[in-house]
Amino acid sequence: MDQGALLPHDIALLAQRVVDENATAGRKVVVAESCTGGLVAAALTEIPGSSAVLDRGFVTYSNDAKMQMLGVSSEIIETFGAVSIACVWAMAQGALERSDADVAVAISGVAGPGGGTQLKPVGTVVFARAFRNGEGEPEGELKNFDGANRAEIRQQATICALELLLPN
Repeated sequence: MDQGALLPHDIALLAQRVVDENATAGRKVVVAESCTGGLVAAALTEIPGSSAVLDRGFVTYSNDAKMQMLGVSSEIIETFGAVSIACVWAMAQGALERSDADVAVAISGVAGPGGGTQLKPVGTVVFARAFRNGEGEPEGELKNFDGANRAEIRQQATICALELLLPN
């Protein structure tokens, strides 16, 4: 029976690669999502066999959720904001500490249509990838997506997060 597709084909193909390549590498992953609202975890769980790879996902949309669920300090949010490399780095570290995963990816951003500022316009999304036991270099990246709408920005952010989950 054809189950249909929940997400666009390009996202499904990339999620399949993430599951296959991490399964081959024997790696577990965890995601900490804000602006993507669970899309990364949803993409992965669309793939049969994803339970061998995805340990868990955190959807921490509010600042309180970031602090309560992932241990992000209020000082980081007050000083740098939720859409900052400092915040997503803390989110990724918190996700690793609260999971059995080997690698974490965290995402936070401004999907729009409102909420943007001159310094962080709509389409600004930050990412971090962290590895358990320091087995890789910590990484953070700020991207400015040029989407026509909220859905396009969230889809682009999902693709970027999935790419970060691929083993190097």
